[in-house]
Amino acid sequence: MGWLGRDVITVLDFKREDLEVLFTEALNMEKYAKSRLDILNGKVLALAFFEPSTRTRLSFETAMLRLGGSMIGFSGTEATSMAKGENLADTIRMLDSYANAIVIRHSLEGAARFAAEVAESPVINAGDGSQNHPTQAMLDLYTMWREFGTIDGLSIGILGDLRYARVVNSLIQALSYYKVKLHLISPEPLKPRRELLEFMSSRGMAYDWTDDPYKAIGDVDVLYVVRIQRERFPDPMDYERVRGAYKVDLKLIERAKPSMIIMHPLPRVDEVDFAVDSTHHARYFKQAGLGVPLRMALLKLILGGDHE
Repeated sequence: MGWLGRDVITVLDFKREDLEVLFTEALNMEKYAKSRLDILNGKVLALAFFEPSTRTRLSFETAMLRLGGSMIGFSGTEATSMAKGENLADTIRMLDSYANAIVIRHSLEGAARFAAEVAESPVINAGDGSQNHPTQAMLDLYTMWREFGTIDGLSIGILGDLRYARVVNSLIQALSYYKVKLHLISPEPLKPRRELLEFMSSRGMAYDWTDDPYKAIGDVDVLYVVRIQRERFPDPMDYERVRGAYKVDLKLIERAKPSMIIMHPLPRVDEVDFAVDSTHHARYFKQAGLGVPLRMALLKLILGGDHE
């Protein structure tokens, strides 16, 4: 189908070939990540962030500005008509009439797909509930692709909240297009949900689970760390039981391959020791920085910026 005019609701809406087109375009956009192109001059991007965001929102804003476009939108609903009782559908219709594309983050699962059904303009999911965060998964794969030149053949450890973290859900969906080995590492209460395990089995993905990162660290090429999602727990006491259950520190990474990289979607709380930042394994700040050219490429492809 190509990228022009498409919604981005889940990575499963795309093919491996689509992702590779995106990665190639993102590599090209890295040349312009600190400058400006006017290929989206006159286009407007609406940012509808019903949940807090730093990297995703700001990287979309930066990407649109670098491409010569403009933005409207909000972060939180306090200063919008939703505070007066306006429903989601009417808010999306309003934004649709103002903008060429809409980026939405919402706490409710399915909110982005609903927005795409309402809007005529392309809708990009910037995170909905605990299910999907497709552009983060695209960024994660792009980072691996940049580091290793390929994704096929990698051994990837995913450490942390595997039950509630939507980045994990989307990352595993995206990795299902490649031949990888997954080491899932979490406390017992945060093991992946049954539907995610069933998805991996249906895709023939090679994976195992352990609650001990020391058992997996020596085999992984990528250690992908996620914080424990306090805001997703239905019972605060359940969060307290697993809070601080793991930490990536110098002692752990001493057992890793010299070429192993550590990724994290950020923000971090206490799951990665600050001492790790200065090691050659740390890639999470570079990963966040690549969010600008990746989202520049995404917006260029969707909105038809076909010249430089």
